Amino acid sequence: MSIFEALMLICFGAAWPPSIYKSLTSKSTSGKSLTFLIIVMLGYICGILNKIFYHFDYVIFLYILNLIMVFADSCIYLRNKKLEKATSSKTESI
Repeated sequence: MSIFEALMLICFGAAWPPSIYKSLTSKSTSGKSLTFLIIVMLGYICGILNKIFYHFDYVIFLYILNLIMVFADSCIYLRNKKLEKATSSKTESI
């Protein structure tokens, strides 16, 4: 197991809880990019596949945890986009 790979994933993973919290509380997509979130998820999936096929170790659980957090943030993004659209259509109909 590479301690530096684990530390990198811990550092990246530490950024997701505040991002998720901000998405939940703001109910806004401002400052977020679904394209970016998808690219990050693809990166984590590639890391997981590398661990499965070439060098399995316990760091895979950090990749999975980070992937789950980014997926959650993506789902919240889609919910917020839907809320913004509903709010926008209510404002236009008035």
